[in-house]
Formats: sequence, structure tokens, C-alpha cells
Amino acid sequence: MLVQKASLFRRFSTSSDLSGKFRKTFLAPTLNGGLATISGQTDDKKGPTAVVLMNLGGPPTLDGVHDFLLRLFSDRDLIPLPFQKYLAPWIAKRRTPRIQEQYAKIGGGSPIFSWTQKQGTEMIKILNKISPETAPHKSYIAFRYASPLTDAAILEMQKDGVQRAIAFTQYPQYSCSTTGSSLNELWRKLQELDPQGLIIWSVIDRWPTHPGLIEAFARHIEASLQQYPEQERDKTVILFSAHSLPMVVVNRGDPYTAEVAATVYRVMERLKFSNPYRLVWQSQVGPQPWMGPQTNDAIIGLAKKGHNNILLVPIAFTSDHIETLFELDLEYGHEAQKAGVTGLKRAESLNDDPIFIEAMAQIVKEHLKSGRPISKQLSLRCPQCTNETCQRAKDFFSRQQI
Repeated sequence: MLVQKASLFRRFSTSSDLSGKFRKTFLAPTLNGGLATISGQTDDKKGPTAVVLMNLGGPPTLDGVHDFLLRLFSDRDLIPLPFQKYLAPWIAKRRTPRIQEQYAKIGGGSPIFSWTQKQGTEMIKILNKISPETAPHKSYIAFRYASPLTDAAILEMQKDGVQRAIAFTQYPQYSCSTTGSSLNELWRKLQELDPQGLIIWSVIDRWPTHPGLIEAFARHIEASLQQYPEQERDKTVILFSAHSLPMVVVNRGDPYTAEVAATVYRVMERLKFSNPYRLVWQSQVGPQPWMGPQTNDAIIGLAKKGHNNILLVPIAFTSDHIETLFELDLEYGHEAQKAGVTGLKRAESLNDDPIFIEAMAQIVKEHLKSGRPISKQLSLRCPQCTNETCQRAKDFFSRQQI
């Protein structure tokens, strides 16, 4: 179902001159055994400007599935459960064999670390060119539920002598359950590992309508639509699929669903509303009500109404992982076949698309130039929020003196 990558590389702003100085790019080993990219001239007295890529993460091997699930189900920001301390280990143990089977079908582990590493490597190369005044830069990875975890990223930054850091969420649309949870965890770990506040932080907490993001999505959709017969192309239904949220989270005022809808609208605007479309939601877990309609139900419902050509677009994910490779491609693909749908396809994830990587670098550059530690939106808690950790984390980042 994957389609060819968009091959055109377009820059959205003019790169700054490097003053004729030769700048080297090299790879430095990280604490977790991966590679972090440093580009530009080095200064022994000053560490690099850190760009910390925050995401959910995924187990790289089948052996890591249980610990990944245990961390995930223990996180009240993501999945609030009654008696969570006791239920989380039970659920993790119970679900591990089934989730291991799913990861086995997509190669034996999640590719999200590999994609995030590649994205960081290429982003840093561009960032050093367009923001030489803040160079050299180095990317770090801080996953929430799988290695490398937040504390490993902080320790590596301290080893490198980092004094200035940007927490850059890889969720384009903000949710308390995703970006909020990662920021809460970052705040907690900083209290333990950097109590003196030697690292100055700022936060890129959302970017749902950034022009580069919209352009990358649009080009992937255009490439996918070319696979349909010309006479059927403009009738193909585009289903934008995003990870769902429990309604208890939505109803307390979480902005995620609105921001995902904003991304969808901007993409369709860029496509000149060429096709019928809907926003649907995937990955529901447990019996409590979640945001709908569910992606699988939407596919079956459209099939019953005579729609055979359906294009799935993962609109809230920036790289492939189990929700795209297994859930969309295999699980929903199988259900579509059972429903008689023969024209189900999926737009390729952004992964290392040059347009997307350029957008990442531009987002960081714009943030650095803004001089603001956080956005105005991040300072606002959800109307029905009762999690005091959220307030403490927001206060911490808002007080940073850049």
C-alpha cells in the first residue's frame, strides 16, 4: 500500500550564508548506542544547541514489548485507569503476547527509532546552514515509553555540555496525553537530574498547520491518488486517520481533535478540495468511550454505501510504526478485503521526506528567532484539568530565561 516518496525538495525560506567557512558533519555515539548528529564547528567551552525530539517511541525488539506496554498503561496522562498501579501491570502482561505477534508481522520491532534518528540527522544538517548563529546543533531522542527514555537524553546532554535546549514534540497536534505527558516527564526528570537548572529550555509544543508539514502531506496524497484510474481518481474518498482519544480526555478540553481537524482542512485546502474526505480515529483501547468514528468502522460503512476506492492518510503520525504498518496496512486492509473493498490504499508516511525534514528545520529556526520559551497555547490548561503536574511543568518552562 505504500506509495513512492515525494522526490521534489522545496525550501520554504532562503538559507543563511555560512560566511564561507567549511562546516563538517560527523556522527557522535550516544549513550543508548545510537547516533546523534552534530554539524558545524565545535567549541570546547560551549556545548551544542540541543534539539530534543520527543515522541511515544516503540519497542525495537519483541523482548521490549512488555516494558513498553507497562510504561504506556502506567501513564495516567495517556490512559487514565482506575487502580492504575495495579491494573497497568496486569494489562501489560495480558496484552504482551498479542502485541508481540503484531510487531513480528512488521519486522520484529518498531522502526520509529530509526526514522527519528534519520529525521534528526538530516534536520541538523539543514539547521546549521539556516541558523548559523545558534550552531552547532545536535539532535537527541527522548521517547516516553521505550529506549532512549527522557532521562537518558538528559544525561547525554549533560555529558555534551549542553546549556541551551529545545524540546521539540514530534506530535504535530498537541494533546495532554502525548506532548503534555512527555513535557510532564521531562519536568520530573529535570528536577532529579538538573536541579540547578544549568540547561535553559524552550518548547515547540505544536505545529499542526505549518506550511512545510501541509505541503509534505499534500504531495504524498497527490502521489497516492495517481495510482487510481483517472476516471475514478476524483471520486476516491480520502480518510484522514488519527490516533483516537478517550472521551474523558476530549471533554476536559484537550485541543487535540481541533488541531487534527485544522491540519486536515489545510491539507484539503492545498489540494483545492479535489476529493471527498472524512476525519476518522483509530487505535481505541479498552471499553470506555473514545473519539469516533473509528477508522475500521468508517471503511466498512463506506463499503456498504458503494465506495470502493479509499485512501488512508495517517495525519497525526510523522513516521511509520505499529499504527501504520500493522493497524492501517494489515488489520484494516484485511477488514476492507472482507467487506469487498479492492481499492484501499495508504499514503506513505512522512518519514525522511526532504520536504518534511526541511519543515522540521524551519520550525526550529523560527522558534529560536522568536525568543519565546513557550507558546501562548501551552500556558493554558484544559478547563477541566485536575492534574497539578501539568501546571508545575507549564510554570517551569514558561519561567525559562532565554
